[in-house]
Amino acid sequence: MVDPQGPDFLGDGTPNPDLLMGADLCDTHRPLGLARRRMNPRVYRPLVDLSTMEERHIILTYRLDRATIHELWAQLEPDLMSPIRQPTGIPPLVQVLSVLHFLASGSFQTTVGIASGMSQPMFSKVLSRVLSALMKYVRSYIIFPEVGELATVKGDFYALGHIPNVIGAIDGTHVALVPPRDREQVYRNRKSYHSMNIQVVCLADQYISHVNAKFPGSVHDAYILRNSSIPYVMEQLERHCVWLLGDSGYPNLLWLLTPVRNPRTRAEERYNEAHGRTRRVIERTFGLLKARFRCLHMTGGSLMYSPKKVCHIIVACCMLHNLALRRQVPFLQEDGRDGGVVAAVEPVESDEEEDDGAETDNRDRIIEQYFQ
Repeated sequence: MVDPQGPDFLGDGTPNPDLLMGADLCDTHRPLGLARRRMNPRVYRPLVDLSTMEERHIILTYRLDRATIHELWAQLEPDLMSPIRQPTGIPPLVQVLSVLHFLASGSFQTTVGIASGMSQPMFSKVLSRVLSALMKYVRSYIIFPEVGELATVKGDFYALGHIPNVIGAIDGTHVALVPPRDREQVYRNRKSYHSMNIQVVCLADQYISHVNAKFPGSVHDAYILRNSSIPYVMEQLERHCVWLLGDSGYPNLLWLLTPVRNPRTRAEERYNEAHGRTRRVIERTFGLLKARFRCLHMTGGSLMYSPKKVCHIIVACCMLHNLALRRQVPFLQEDGRDGGVVAAVEPVESDEEEDDGAETDNRDRIIEQYFQ
């Protein structure tokens, strides 16, 4: 009796053609499928080579310069190495570059995959892997000011509009996505498209110090604020008398200053003017963020991923935005010119929140003390 698991049989129990026909027979005498596998070795497409690219082209393509990309690559490389180091694996640097290109261009996975030398299914896996690696370092890239930094932060904001003790501007912006079919209405925002509503706090230099990207587009800004960590953080800083600036979509709180609706005095008008000049930095931050990473912009189309993955994409873009600011990487337009100051990408429209009379006392004191 012949052992079906022995050398004369393949894994499925069929006779091994190599042994039955003789090991010295040429491929032309073998079954057609086997001959094709031997005669057509896999050919790999060439992968992107960062060393051959000019610096300005690198910044245009990846939104980071060569040195910053190498810094990011070195940080993420341990998480991007394949468990089995096979020559067919995608090198960590290529994984990083392909994801940076996707975030910067907002192109389809297939297009980015071709440019990076990999298939669409492979790029999908690479995207998930790089995003997961980045999420491990969120607290190293998005940091709320420490107590020792408050004096500097307040000085930077005072230079914008002469409102004292401000340590951040807060607002929400929408990032379009294709919603889950069973919860489509939850993601429809007030402008009638589907999105995630992103809460961001920024500093005077457009550095993002806080991001909350987990709420769907139908959720109001004030609700996101109440269910974020910001109230806790600001209450811990209460003794330092510091404030955030928000638009009329937020409630006026002891630590959150909003504009005066229907100002009746010249002092209130001056306060509103100063408030607008100072808070405008958050609009410029959104403009720069979405111009740098077109996947977040409406012109890049809707992100066709699960809400959780869209959240990771948004946070990753905020991290890379901060990295570019920290390394002073210029924002270049498509023709290679310096992008300069970027305006807000979308008009500011917020439903007005009712003011609580008890919470306006702090704002009234500021108006009386600094804007009379």
